[in-house]
Amino acid sequence: MEVITRQTVVDKLAAYLQHELSLLTLVTWAETAIMEGEFERNHFGEIRDVVARLGVADVRAFGLTWEDCEQLLNRLGYSAHVHIEAT
Repeated sequence: MEVITRQTVVDKLAAYLQHELSLLTLVTWAETAIMEGEFERNHFGEIRDVVARLGVADVRAFGLTWEDCEQLLNRLGYSAHVHIEAT
């Protein structure tokens, strides 16, 4: 498995928010990353904590709200913005 960076996690979270990944796929990726992944050393704590949080997002008590996503992205040094367009 490749080294998991902040950008890796942001890309996965962005894919989920853009409906390119299901919640189950995101959670499965996060669970695998926690068990088998190697995290970027420079931001190890932030990455590990965010990935761990994503790994329990399918549990009803935790879930994954828009606000959760904003906070997780912020913890990684990113921010989220919504773009709305007509369909």
